[in-house]
Amino acid sequence: MCATRRKFITQLAGAAALGVGAASCAMSKRSVAASSSFFEISLAEWSFHKALKAGKMTNLDFPVVAKQQYGISVVEYVNQFFKDKAKDTNYLNELLKRCNNNGVKNHLIMCDGEGDLGDTDKAKRMQAVENHYKWVDAAKYLGCLTVRVNAFGKGSAEDVQKAAIESISRLGEYAGNQNINVIVENHGGHTSNGQWMVGLMKGINRSNVGVLPDFNNFCIRREGDQQWAGKCIEEYDRYKGVTEMMPYAKGVSAKTINFDANGNCIETDYYRMLKLIKDSGFHGYLGIEYEGEKISEEEGIRKTKALLQKVAAGLA
Repeated sequence: MCATRRKFITQLAGAAALGVGAASCAMSKRSVAASSSFFEISLAEWSFHKALKAGKMTNLDFPVVAKQQYGISVVEYVNQFFKDKAKDTNYLNELLKRCNNNGVKNHLIMCDGEGDLGDTDKAKRMQAVENHYKWVDAAKYLGCLTVRVNAFGKGSAEDVQKAAIESISRLGEYAGNQNINVIVENHGGHTSNGQWMVGLMKGINRSNVGVLPDFNNFCIRREGDQQWAGKCIEEYDRYKGVTEMMPYAKGVSAKTINFDANGNCIETDYYRMLKLIKDSGFHGYLGIEYEGEKISEEEGIRKTKALLQKVAAGLA
């Protein structure tokens, strides 16, 4: 373990220990509030993408940090942080050991970089399907319930949707044989259109295939037709989009970027958003995914958790 990473993990553990006695009563009250809510909080690994990319922590550290530092017992992995380990049983066993030793539940693996499931070239999208199989297998091995995929593709909305229906149906069949869910995130382009996502789900029509609504990923088109970079020039209404997707949701990504002085998310009205989620009849995990730049990842995660607990109490 490098010195920087050792210092980082030591600081996390120390902070957790210092906070236990002083906050035990408050934590107990918050736990009761969370357990009586319509959702349970999980933590998305992308919230630590800066620390992970900087080598301050590793994928193996993630579930330990989630539980010891933030009191979160359910985690959502991102495959790019252990990209070459999907078939490495020694590695997966070590990850499981750390989860079991800390009472952490593995919920899902977010899969990126394995090819476009909406590619209009059949050979390419079928290769993308096969590329995802190993992550379904890894999810099963780790005790996850779900893998999150993307339905990217270049072409008309109709053509990409048709291609994605074929490929995700095939992937869903493979995953279904292992009792694993496949969920599609609104993640830019056609997928950020709520009606398009509904059409995708209706076309696939499998009980183990659903969606992962993300509060903030509703940019349909950017300058220069870039997927991630560039100013957004066409955006879908986030409340309309989430409302449309909720009947198919098997999880929700509680994205935050910036906060005001009262700890509220600037980009999304969490009271409005969580009320429509509650009204949909949803019961499941809301995954914290902090993606801001103005405060640290640690502070962003804490603020998001506090916001979810505050809003849940107000909606109880």
